[in-house]
Amino acid sequence: QVRLVESGGGSVQAGGSLRLSCAASGYRYITYCMAWFRQAPGKEREWVASITTDGTTNDGDAVKGRFTISLEKAKNTLYLQMNSLKVEDTAMYYCAYRVGACYTGGFDRPNSFTFWGQGTQVAVSS
Repeated sequence: QVRLVESGGGSVQAGGSLRLSCAASGYRYITYCMAWFRQAPGKEREWVASITTDGTTNDGDAVKGRFTISLEKAKNTLYLQMNSLKVEDTAMYYCAYRVGACYTGGFDRPNSFTFWGQGTQVAVSS
């Protein structure tokens, strides 16, 4: 059973930065895909970024150039560095995990991921 625990959320003014972390445990596969999704009240869950264990990344258009996903395998931790935050980035942010490389497909679809964290809230004010 894979366990994911997010942290690092909070309140920040527009233009500011936050770094989210996702501590992972209980997995035993060499190749896997991890991702960040977000969900604002009343909206569907939205893909943010994905990364495979070989370091290959994909970013959503809404965050491209502002957010960076990274994976520190030695610490079993996934990160999301968020810069130039906008009010529309306000949401609950979730990390997700599945076996297999992201580039096999479905890296931007919630139903492609098997395990999820409980989420961490990000609030950006103007």
